[in-house]
Formats: sequence, structure tokens, C-alpha cells
Amino acid sequence: MYISEKGRAKHDVRIKVSPAPRVREFVATVSVRPDVRVIEGNLTANDLALLDKWIELNRNVIIRYWEGDILYTEGALAALVPLP
Repeated sequence: MYISEKGRAKHDVRIKVSPAPRVREFVATVSVRPDVRVIEGNLTANDLALLDKWIELNRNVIIRYWEGDILYTEGALAALVPLP
């Protein structure tokens, strides 16, 4: 998974999904708000459902990082909650 700060982006909050911990390629880009949905690429229904649950657990952190309220990647990563 890849989350980023807004920077110069003209779109709203998005997550890029990688099939492995080391990002070599992204399989999908997913919007975070207003709804979780695949914008580009493909995810199975099961993977999208899991991602939706993870986003719900971490929505506040993801958005705060995007908007610059969390200044450092390390802070965002430390605040993220894994799926149970």
C-alpha cells in the first residue's frame, strides 16, 4: 500500500495498492473519499472488501497525512492500525 500527502495533486485522497510489501508495481488505485472504489487497475471483490475494512480503520490517519496534519511518513506509519 502506498499513501501520500496531497502535494500538487488535483484529485482527492487515494491509495495505491501493491501485491507485495516492496513496491515494484501497483495493481490498483483506490479512492478513499467519499467512497472506497477502484479508480484504476483491478482488485478482487475479496481484496477490495479487505481494503475497505482497512481504510475504515485508518481513514483519519490517511486523510490527516494527505492534508499535511501529520508531517512525516514515520508518524503516519506508526499511527496505522492493521486488520485484526
